Amino acid sequence: MRALLFDADGDDRALEPAQIDGTRVGERQLLWVDVEDDDAGGADALLPDLVQRLGLGEDALAILRERGSTTRLQNVGDWFLAQVVAVEHEGQLRFGGRVLAIVCGANFVVSLHRGPLALIDQLRDRERADTRIGTLSAESFAASLLDWVVDSYLRAVSDFEAAVDRLEVAVLSSRVHQECLPELAQLRRGASRLRRMLSPHRQVFGSLARPDFRPSEDGVADRHFRALEAHFERAMDAVENTRELVVGSFELFTTRSAERTNDTMRVLTFVTVLLGSLAVVVGALGMNFKAPLFDSGQRGFWGAIVAMLVIAVVGTGLARWRRWI
Repeated sequence: MRALLFDADGDDRALEPAQIDGTRVGERQLLWVDVEDDDAGGADALLPDLVQRLGLGEDALAILRERGSTTRLQNVGDWFLAQVVAVEHEGQLRFGGRVLAIVCGANFVVSLHRGPLALIDQLRDRERADTRIGTLSAESFAASLLDWVVDSYLRAVSDFEAAVDRLEVAVLSSRVHQECLPELAQLRRGASRLRRMLSPHRQVFGSLARPDFRPSEDGVADRHFRALEAHFERAMDAVENTRELVVGSFELFTTRSAERTNDTMRVLTFVTVLLGSLAVVVGALGMNFKAPLFDSGQRGFWGAIVAMLVIAVVGTGLARWRRWI
């Protein structure tokens, strides 16, 4: 458990778990508590004390312990819980999901996740000096955390696009190999994985942007949640576009394969015509009638061989000049 108190009128400072008190957070202060769980559920022992210190109520503990692997949004009066799934690129177009639960109350935000989360570490590393985050409301800070989650999908799309570019460069090389097909299949699985992970968030972000979810007099939080929904829609469009990129790469691969097949057929056609021409010469020399040429002996035989070689060389040179082969 890591607690950080953002103070707009003072110094931002880290708090010990025993110093956490939701009732003592001022209007120009914001308390952020980050709880990192492990596979054994070791953080569950910290939740009862945290719930009591923040004054979340009797039902809060059961709600927090219901963390699953899907998205959800629950409004519990003075506070709400938004559960989303951040994406992390594990390499080789394997995208893994990390569940992040965000509890937003009066001047405090709690983030719960299992294992280290890259976006949380990036946010903590960015805010090393005193900041003005204390001026934000808890809803605005929660919207910022959710926006970081959406950014994780955009970064995954960037990695995906880089992989597509590398594959297309390989496809456009001088030779097209069948090994591109497994890479195309991997790209298709990666695109489907990203879409399945992001699309369930539409209900969460859409509900947050509705004016009846967390109405406020100044409307600042509503604007932030609407901007978050717009950012999500852009990310969804980018993820949807990954499938089109895979289709385009496959069409490029099939075009290059067809072009390679045409090149092979052109070479085979030229070889067939050349051998057919030589066969005509040999057939003419094998005619059964009297002519001085057939009485030339060994000299005539080698003369015929040289003539056929000249025909082959001249024909090959002409084909290379006309780019037939």
